[in-house]
Amino acid sequence: MPNTVLFDDGTHRNVLLEDFGLGGLAIQANQHLIIHGGAAMILDPGGHKVYSKVLTQTLAIIGKAKLHYIFLSHQDPDIVAAVNGWLMTTDAEAYVSQLWIRFVPHFGIDHLVADRLKPIPDEGMFFKLDGASLVALPAHFLHSEGNFQLYDPVSKILYSGDLGASLGAKYSAVSDFDAHLPYMEGFHRRYMGSNKVMKAWADMVRGLDIEIIAPQHGAYFQGKDMVGRFIDWCANLQCGVDLICPKFRIPTA
Repeated sequence: MPNTVLFDDGTHRNVLLEDFGLGGLAIQANQHLIIHGGAAMILDPGGHKVYSKVLTQTLAIIGKAKLHYIFLSHQDPDIVAAVNGWLMTTDAEAYVSQLWIRFVPHFGIDHLVADRLKPIPDEGMFFKLDGASLVALPAHFLHSEGNFQLYDPVSKILYSGDLGASLGAKYSAVSDFDAHLPYMEGFHRRYMGSNKVMKAWADMVRGLDIEIIAPQHGAYFQGKDMVGRFIDWCANLQCGVDLICPKFRIPTA
């Protein structure tokens, strides 16, 4: 399966697994690996259809490193549906928002591994990966009520979950922001909570040194200019309840 190395300094690696050929009705989803020294983390590993392929590829990429963490940005099935398999076949701990800690077990968490499903507090938290420090950033209502992104200060990559997602683009990295807008605008207008939370997010991440914003679906944004354009676009986008609430109607026959 294809993979793209987003960063590698000899000790720290960031690898994108971008296409496991699920096809059909299922949405395309990216999986990301962060490996530092002898420890690794996988982000949003996906559902049952891709589980065996993603697991095989992950173990091949991390080599002698040990999978310590499974980071779940929120509760959607394209992120968490196969988490029981990951917990049963590795010694990793899975982290998800405290809001979803009682809901994720409905995907079938075996009692033998239930103690390794851990909550992320609303304000976020730090992860230590063999000496590297990663931070889970609050991104609530973008789009989930309990939603987190992960920032890696070594590679300067912000893993943004569904924020920045695009559907249908045939490239891995965005080279023309304006041409890319049709692939993500409709999704963001409906799935993101409101302009208020988009602005709050933009104010937070402008304080970070970011070289890449890597969403869970579609192409990533690379370079300061492209990252800046995306953040500015989010800060000014009307979306979610800004657009939907006044339009509720009783359906007609």
